[in-house]
Amino acid sequence: MRILVVAPHMDDEVLGCGGTIARHVAAGHHVTTCVVANRAYGHRYEPELIERERRACQRAQEVLGYQELLFLDLPDERLDAGLIDIITPLEEVLARVRPDLLYCPHRGDYHQDHRAVFDAVRVACRPHASPPVRTIRVCESPSAGDHVCACGDWTFRPVLYVNIAEVLEQKVAALACYEVESRAWPNPRSPEGLRVWARRRGMDVGLPAAEAFMIMRDVW
Repeated sequence: MRILVVAPHMDDEVLGCGGTIARHVAAGHHVTTCVVANRAYGHRYEPELIERERRACQRAQEVLGYQELLFLDLPDERLDAGLIDIITPLEEVLARVRPDLLYCPHRGDYHQDHRAVFDAVRVACRPHASPPVRTIRVCESPSAGDHVCACGDWTFRPVLYVNIAEVLEQKVAALACYEVESRAWPNPRSPEGLRVWARRRGMDVGLPAAEAFMIMRDVW
């Protein structure tokens, strides 16, 4: 299978589906991560810090073992200014990768960049787009989607759970590559926070640890 992970920022690929990425790699699938935005620090762009974060993302790629990493280099904190700026390069990525399965952020996330990426994916992967994407799974993002209003489109209602018990420490190690974005307990971005989050999702379905997803589309 060809897998495409569309991550708004460097680290979102690990937070949302790092364990599932490792599972895909172990199954022999080809995984591409497309990072949409660079990082702004204190609402300012500093090339040296962006390059440092790129290296962190590359180290996380090595930990998870997936094959391809792409950067769209769009501006952090401004993705919602114009969806066409995301849609156009994303369509080019889709045409080249031709994914069977795509992962993207949740629409109800409180981060405006995450919501913009969801909307761009929905347009770029419309049912009659070419090439078609048969399966689209929506990720949750610890620390960006867990404080939203639990109503309407904001609510994350998972229907698919991936057992990540055997790769949970791989996910924890991948997030540790992002020293600037990591936090101390009890933040969900801490090592123990990731473990607790995975065990909580696992508890939903009787597993030691899991990642949870909504399904936007699944054609069988």
